Amino acid sequence: MFDTTADPVADRARYDRATAQLDAPLALVDLAAFDANAEDLLRRAGGKQLRVASKSVRCRALLERVLAKDGFSGVMSYTLAESLWLARSGISDVLLAYPSADRAGYAELASDPKLAAAVTVMVDDPAQLALIDAARDGGREEIRVCLELDTSLRLLGGRVRIGARRSPLHSPADLAEMARTIQRRPGVQLVGVMGYEGHVAGVGDAVPGAALRSRAVRLMQAAARRELAGRRDAAVRAVRAVAPDLEFVNGGGTGSVQHTAAEETVTEVAAGSGLYMPHLFDNFTSFTGRPAALFAMPVVRRPGVGVVTVLGGGYPASGAAGPDRLPRPYLPGGLRYDPQEGPGEVQTPLLGQAADDLLIGDKVWFRHAKAGELCERFDALHLVEGDRVTGSVPTYRGEGMTFL
Repeated sequence: MFDTTADPVADRARYDRATAQLDAPLALVDLAAFDANAEDLLRRAGGKQLRVASKSVRCRALLERVLAKDGFSGVMSYTLAESLWLARSGISDVLLAYPSADRAGYAELASDPKLAAAVTVMVDDPAQLALIDAARDGGREEIRVCLELDTSLRLLGGRVRIGARRSPLHSPADLAEMARTIQRRPGVQLVGVMGYEGHVAGVGDAVPGAALRSRAVRLMQAAARRELAGRRDAAVRAVRAVAPDLEFVNGGGTGSVQHTAAEETVTEVAAGSGLYMPHLFDNFTSFTGRPAALFAMPVVRRPGVGVVTVLGGGYPASGAAGPDRLPRPYLPGGLRYDPQEGPGEVQTPLLGQAADDLLIGDKVWFRHAKAGELCERFDALHLVEGDRVTGSVPTYRGEGMTFL
């Protein structure tokens, strides 16, 4: 849940002082909040290793900061091009969480021993193995691969499905058969199993004003955790019967760290969003986080009483479109969107009594709905300690790396 012990008035004053010489638009990361969120993730992991989900950070300097903490190990990436870039940058353990059709990337991976040792790619279909082989372009390095378990909860004989549509491998038998296919194929080595329970890790169970819905979500998630724990254990045992040298079993996400870590079968847990604490993670009963990543837009107009207009701000998050995917005006408190306009590409009217205290040039601070997607909008993150900016680091975009 959102940390209600914070003092938003004091935080706004700190951020305004820290960035007084910087023009908005800009983005910042409060390092004290970032580090506190990292420590909370470690506490919830209960000794299991945490793998950092790079799509939720998208800044090499902050990936390196969290990886320097005991208990964090390895990166979970989102494209093959990104995986290779991170490995070339010195990160020695990169798990690509999604299948790829990047033929040039596979050719590079297959031709470079260092990259091949550092990067593990995701597969869930024999056709993906065929694509890897066809893309080798003479490269002979063995490619490390990981199987993905479909974690969705299926009810009423499969007629009801709860969870993301990811891997087609749902049953232990499905994974074992795919493992046998990999073992029969030269040039690839099966090293891991992954399962991301997004319907548990990424869905809040305490939505304000929705008590019945929240109760239903909690019941669903409890049932999903029980079902998945048993099925994941059986699936991993089935895979180990085929590939006894399996190196890791990855699961979880920010919202389910402690539950996934409690499964004996799981050797490591993935997390990333909890470091920045975007507002989609405010509604979880299982943990409390501090908003660490914010962006500011400048006031450029005062159209009337109770309204100001800021530059831009229309940065919706991915997923099913809805109000929850919009950035949230955060500081000063009490601002809201004009329902006729919402957040716009080049201007955003904001309504509320707090608008009357804002002057042209003042900053309005927002929280993004998701974590790393914020970094696709800004070249740099200003690092704040107390009421000072102590450094600025490039985002992926700032390094010229826009992978999707």
